[in-house]
Amino acid sequence: MHSSHLARAAQVIRQGGIVAYPTESCYGLGCHPGNRKAIQKLMRLKKRPQHKGLILIAANFEQLRPYVAHITEDILDTWPGPNTWLLPHTSRVPVSILGRHPRVAVRVTSHTIAAALCRAAGTALISTSANRSGKRSIKNYREALRQFHQSVDFILPGRIGKYKKPSTIIDAITRDVIRAG
Repeated sequence: MHSSHLARAAQVIRQGGIVAYPTESCYGLGCHPGNRKAIQKLMRLKKRPQHKGLILIAANFEQLRPYVAHITEDILDTWPGPNTWLLPHTSRVPVSILGRHPRVAVRVTSHTIAAALCRAAGTALISTSANRSGKRSIKNYREALRQFHQSVDFILPGRIGKYKKPSTIIDAITRDVIRAG
């Protein structure tokens, strides 16, 4: 990945745009979690029902701190990695991120490029698979270009990670596995 691509993607995020980028298991679509217009555009683009909610990813826990009300050491020990945790949230989390869920879904990403994008943008990111709701996830840059070149503001080149399935989602309170990765 070229540093100018990363700088451009970070600028797009900060300016309220949507970026497609590689993650642990597929290409993701992301935007700034504080930009309601960008979140709504992303939901329309994916044709994703509002009640499903969205995941936040970050390069480190500090980027998630504004959104998470409480976390335990054992959860921190699972990051970075493919574990998304449902945690108590702060008042800064918009309903559009929560959907119908009582907790916010967060992950410290282990993907080098996704983490670099979070650092360059200076924020956690909304992260949802780059596909229309109910369709197959996009696994490479060329496919992301083909499907999204006219509907997102930037597509960050790079390879996806080694994981075949999306992240595992675990409820931090009940410890129930909501989605097995």
